[in-house]
Amino acid sequence: MTMIRSIVPPSTSIGRESSSTIPPTVLAGPGRTLPPGYIHLGVAKEIAPTLRDFGIDPDPIIREAGLDPHLFDDGANVIPHAALGRLLTLSVARTRCPHFGLLVGQRATILSLGMVGRLMQHSETVGDAMRALVSNLSIQNRGSVPSLMIIGDTALFTFSIYQPKAESADQISDGSLAVAVNALRALCGPDWNPTEVLLPRVAPPDQEPYRRLFRAPVRFNQETAIIVFPTSDLNCRIPGADPVMRALLEERIQQMKGAQSSLLSDDIRRLLRTRLTSKHCSADDIADLLAMHRRTLSRRLKGSGMGYRAITNEIRFEIARQLLQDTAVPLGQIAAALGYSEASAFTRAFRRWSGRTPTAWRGEGHPG
Repeated sequence: MTMIRSIVPPSTSIGRESSSTIPPTVLAGPGRTLPPGYIHLGVAKEIAPTLRDFGIDPDPIIREAGLDPHLFDDGANVIPHAALGRLLTLSVARTRCPHFGLLVGQRATILSLGMVGRLMQHSETVGDAMRALVSNLSIQNRGSVPSLMIIGDTALFTFSIYQPKAESADQISDGSLAVAVNALRALCGPDWNPTEVLLPRVAPPDQEPYRRLFRAPVRFNQETAIIVFPTSDLNCRIPGADPVMRALLEERIQQMKGAQSSLLSDDIRRLLRTRLTSKHCSADDIADLLAMHRRTLSRRLKGSGMGYRAITNEIRFEIARQLLQDTAVPLGQIAAALGYSEASAFTRAFRRWSGRTPTAWRGEGHPG
């Protein structure tokens, strides 16, 4: 049996706070504590110039999304992940460009990832850089979940949206994989290409922008956003990496992560978001990942007022909504991915969660 090694640290959590709960001290600055459910602008800072490329003034659209246009002057500023989704939805509508998120990610560089991007530049190998990204993205983005898996001679970098009822998850996935490929080319050289790219979205009418950027086969209607490349690429040494700078950056990032508050239930949600489709998500599995006994996990969850089964169903519903809304993946395949032995069992569960069948939900387009 092939050994699968997954690198997903339990540090990022899902957030539900409104913007009014955010202390003023976290609205800017690369060293500030990032609240759950929020992101540093980083890559999203490229939304404004991308809109200008279409001849559109970005400020009214940014305001319509509930944000201050001046926030986009500094990539270290913080916005709710949900606001990013709203802004992308509005941008796609105004530009009539179904691959707008891809264009945003295409403009971004490894430095758009802030301190994490700088750590990647000074990592010893590409594998160290990718593990640094997976381990530390939480200081930049607490609305999404990356992971790295090794299956034999194949490496899979995956990216999952981690926010209930997220708008434009397909656009966020497009942009996230675009900047990840840009980062890998910065580390491996401009001629580096992935083996293939998988996207959890319907195939757009014009697929050429995807082929042009990724320079690899692109498969749409997939369950997860994945960049596939040879494991051997992880062994490539990074030219110009400075071990002293690396140590300084690692120390600063650890300080920032230590300052972040994180609820156990949020850590479990984050872990489940990357594991539900791989079946390694029993309560025993999660307790082991969190280095605690199964009974301790149950006791602490009971104290928070939410059980493991309820959290699991919440994440199943979240994944199901995204796949039904953004892809044409068949119901039977979605059911299997979520751990249901039969499509009928998934249909019954989805009706309990939403009051509608999966087919009805998908037919309604974008239910609230």
